[in-house]
Amino acid sequence: MQVTSSAVSLTVDDVAASATFLTTHFGYKEVMAAEGFASLNRDDAAMDVIFLRRGIEVLPEGFRDRHAAGVIIALVVTDLAAEEARLRAAGVAITMPLREEPWGERLFQVTDPNGVIVQLVEWVTPSGQGH
Repeated sequence: MQVTSSAVSLTVDDVAASATFLTTHFGYKEVMAAEGFASLNRDDAAMDVIFLRRGIEVLPEGFRDRHAAGVIIALVVTDLAAEEARLRAAGVAITMPLREEPWGERLFQVTDPNGVIVQLVEWVTPSGQGH
């Protein structure tokens, strides 16, 4: 098997609000859109993101009324502190403050208008461990 691209598809109530959040604050661009649908990508290694309006018929019948929950869009970035400062300056609420986990993950989170969590991550050497 050869994977040529990847995407995550999230069901939300307001497709335009989530699409605008990612295009405005995270450098995504809208490549396709229709009523109740938006497909976004970036020019780098980030995964494509597709938003589907809750109830849309393209979803299997048993899933149409569910929306994205318990899902995090995680983006590994360089200069995490600069990204946090940029988002704060843009008025984006930081919903989980910058923190460092014992295993070497530095992260913070923001939440889009539909409740989708976007987590920015930077990996560091865990405290007390050498290379």
